[in-house]
Amino acid sequence: MLHELFDPEEGHFSTIRVPLGSCEPASQPFYTYDDVPFGEHDASLAKFSVGEGEPGAPDATKDLKYLIPVLQEILAINPAVKIMASPWSAPAWMKSTGQLNMGGHLRFGEYTNNGYAVKDTFEGVYAQYFVRYLEEYRKYGIPIYALSIQNEPSNAPAWPAMIWTIPQLAQFGYKYLRPALDKTFPDTKMYFWDGSLNVLDVIDKPLSELITPDEAAAFDGFAFHTYDGPYTNLFKGSRLNPNWHLAMTERRCMIEETPEDASHIMMGLIGNWLVRQGLNMIDLWNIALDERGLPNQVGATGRRGVVTIDHKTGKVQRNLEYYMLRNFNQDVAPGSIVIGSTNYTQDGYTGGLGSVAFLAPDGSIAAHIYNPSGKPLDAEVTINRDGAYAWQHVTVPAWGTVTLHKAFGPVNESKPREDEAFKLNPYPANLMDDWAPGKGVNANKK
Repeated sequence: MLHELFDPEEGHFSTIRVPLGSCEPASQPFYTYDDVPFGEHDASLAKFSVGEGEPGAPDATKDLKYLIPVLQEILAINPAVKIMASPWSAPAWMKSTGQLNMGGHLRFGEYTNNGYAVKDTFEGVYAQYFVRYLEEYRKYGIPIYALSIQNEPSNAPAWPAMIWTIPQLAQFGYKYLRPALDKTFPDTKMYFWDGSLNVLDVIDKPLSELITPDEAAAFDGFAFHTYDGPYTNLFKGSRLNPNWHLAMTERRCMIEETPEDASHIMMGLIGNWLVRQGLNMIDLWNIALDERGLPNQVGATGRRGVVTIDHKTGKVQRNLEYYMLRNFNQDVAPGSIVIGSTNYTQDGYTGGLGSVAFLAPDGSIAAHIYNPSGKPLDAEVTINRDGAYAWQHVTVPAWGTVTLHKAFGPVNESKPREDEAFKLNPYPANLMDDWAPGKGVNANKK
């Protein structure tokens, strides 16, 4: 499956996002990399550990049990894959609540040692926590392309989480994390926000009044989730700093939506509208789960991965999201730029055919054409260079896409492997009826 996803001759997936520490979709109890008994500190991070044992060994712990060996395998298949890491929570001893779950915030302005040195603030120690993570992963041959400071900084659920205000994120990145990274990992990117766009609709001031230009310049990009709109809130980030790259770092895969609504979201909103607004990176959550929505420490809560792997047979189901991601990764070369193209859907839901076209570094063109309607639509496609001339005639299926290439080299024409037949199933009957451990909605079913 990893070859099918990441091999440049197959799916050519080029980015992934991983938790820095544990998150709720996990097979191990919650942990961070520096867990100490309540009431103790570890200001020197002497107990920092990404796990014990050999990568992938039965007795390995934390990231060494599954995450690190899988990332090593992915990078062996495609060394160019970019990895973004986001923490769900700082270690409990660094937090105001003294626990991982249910939010709480970093112990801002407090000190971990005798004195008032910046390095002894909880902010300074937490910045070094990120550096230690990068150092440990480098030892295992895993470069981390980018970091965000916090996954969903406005959310306080019953799993590892931490609350940050927008000024707190900006100041921590500018004053503590960026300087710490610049000493040993100057090429590691740092992304701002990494939360839902709807939260930006309720803050009482524009971002330009909450973040100074120097603070904004410390970040390389703006990361966001697309669970709720208005999606035009993207502009609140993209227009704050025109040099920021835009990364959609999370969207739960479709499960309750009808096929047409799922297509509108994945192919229309994300694949057409957001990409036309400058989106540089697309990551979905999660890449793989079983048919119960597991692993998950809070139980089978009705989630689905890009691929579904049956927990008894290992059979793979490739979901709609798989095809959306493969559509871009296989057809659009890394480093491509979006070029002008005619677009008749303003929102990815309504109107006529939508398009987004890409110019690759070698001069090749790839064009995605999307049909938001419930009936097939025909199109005559032209390229305007030295005058318009007919290129191709295509029929785009209902709620579907067609990709066209004008290439100066080989085109990746690979197809999903035929070992498993794909079947779109937006209502998996067994997902909520099968029993799974944890605190989820079906925790008591047996």
